[in-house]
Order: sequence, then structure tokens, then C-alpha cells
Amino acid sequence: MNNFDIKAEISTLKVNRSFKHNNVVMLNIDIEYPSIILEHGSAIQTRINLHYKNYAKNYYRYAAATLLPNAIEQYKASVENGFPFNAYEAVMKYTVTLNDKCTLSTFFDKYEYTGGAHGNTIRTSDNWNLQTGQRIRMAALFGNNTDYRKIIIRKIQAMAEEDMESTPGIYFDDYKKLIAENFSTQNFNLTENTLNVYYQQYEIAPYASGIIVFSIPYGELGIKEPSCIRTV
Repeated sequence: MNNFDIKAEISTLKVNRSFKHNNVVMLNIDIEYPSIILEHGSAIQTRINLHYKNYAKNYYRYAAATLLPNAIEQYKASVENGFPFNAYEAVMKYTVTLNDKCTLSTFFDKYEYTGGAHGNTIRTSDNWNLQTGQRIRMAALFGNNTDYRKIIIRKIQAMAEEDMESTPGIYFDDYKKLIAENFSTQNFNLTENTLNVYYQQYEIAPYASGIIVFSIPYGELGIKEPSCIRTV
């Protein structure tokens, strides 16, 4: 295989469990995470798979150790006060945004429902150089001494301004300030043609707007498309 055209074979592993108290479901856990196979390197394959496995395991432990006791406590209070009880939910699913050219880019959405009108979702992402097994950092996409944060933030602010003109109220009124304040170099994914930068729920927009993703063409940022990107 050409080292400059490395892809992963991806399968999905699942963990599902319902916890009961007094024969009533307290918590449903639904986890899906990737497992990869690489033709060129078992050590890299093992490293990436171990990361995903541990990430899923830690989320399961968190749900069982934290959400379950909270659910039982809320259930008891609901019974005492004659209120209905809705089971808690802990759902973690992944999406692959790029699996080509030595690059694997994925994100996890972790959705939790703990009563109330709606649940909440948090997104995390992983960007891998499949040739080296190292993570791809946002800074590595740009040249040395480049103020890439300023470049990306200004581009996002311009895109958001256009969104507000076409869909008023999609973001908070002070969205430009919030875009800069909540910008994170960890919150990005790579696609074939774009750098996708995302913001969590409530960071720059109302809940109804969800997780906000800005897809910026590489050319508009002056960077190249993925191809065994140098990592730092």
C-alpha cells in the first residue's frame, strides 16, 4: 500500500445496558465506538483502538457511577411526591468525517437526559495521522509563526455574520465576542475539503441551534488538504 493513501477499515463496537431499581428502569446506556484495522502498522492500530476503547469504558463508568445514583435519588423523590419519573439516558455515538490520505478524523456526541424538558449533548473529536499514529494538532495545519487562532476566529465571525443576516436570532446577540471567547483548538474535525470548527451547545447560540459547526474550505485558510500532515 502507498503510504500516502492510508485508510482504516472501521467496525462499530457497541455497549448497551439498562439499570433497574424496584423493577423500574433508572438508566439506559447506549455506547458505540470505532475499532480500526490498518494494513501497515499494528502498533498504530493498537494505540488508536486503545484510546477509543478507554474513552468508551470511561464514559460507561461515569454513567454507572454518577448518573445511576442520581437517577435513583430522583426516582425516590418522584414516588414520594407523586410525580412521574423518566429514565435517564446516556448515549454516546461517533461519526467519521474523514478516513483517507493518512488521516482519520472522528467525533463523539455524548447525549445525556437527566429529567427536564430536554437532554444535553457534548461533542469531542479526535484527529489522527495514520502514518505515525500521532494526533493532528490544529497548529500543525498552519505554517510556523502563523497566528492561526486569529485567522480562524475572524473567518468564523464573518460566516456567522452572514448567518445572522439570513436567519436572525440563530446566535446570541454578542455572538462575535462569544466566538472568540469560546474558541478551542481542540474542537475541530477534518474533511476532504474543509476544516470543521465547532462550538458546544449554548456557547454562542440558543439550545435550539444545537452544536454549531463552521465548515471552512482549506483554501480560504491558506492551508493544504490532508495528506500525511506533519504533527507536533
